[in-house]
Amino acid sequence: MKVTPSLKKEEVERKWWLVDAEGKILGRLASQIAKILMGKHKAQYTPHADCGDFVVVINAEKIRVTGKKMEQKLYRSHSGYPGNLKEFTLREMLERNPKKVIYLAVKRMLPKNRLRKRRLKRLKIYVGNSHPHHAQNPQPLNLET
Repeated sequence: MKVTPSLKKEEVERKWWLVDAEGKILGRLASQIAKILMGKHKAQYTPHADCGDFVVVINAEKIRVTGKKMEQKLYRSHSGYPGNLKEFTLREMLERNPKKVIYLAVKRMLPKNRLRKRRLKRLKIYVGNSHPHHAQNPQPLNLET
């Protein structure tokens, strides 16, 4: 009988991908980025091994959402002190910190396990068109909207 090969962390080859978020729908963009961070696009995907690639996202402030989510979607944070619940709409979050909107969407689409923090470190998000990762030669990723 043949044994199914299992990927070891020494055998992982990581590529760099460049994603332009301009005009992309937030949820669909986040799910495709999460798939690349996990490594599900590779033939040698192994669920218990961290075999994903690096993703560089540019133009984070130019994402789109459908429906009335700009006013109705809420982001909540609580410090633990009584009466300190803070709520922001998606529009306010995009004005304050557009990188955090994409970060939270991708984070919440990754599996909740020990590999999530390591996978999120490979996600690089930038406002605007420039990024400092030219030396890694990221390949443009063609995402359908």
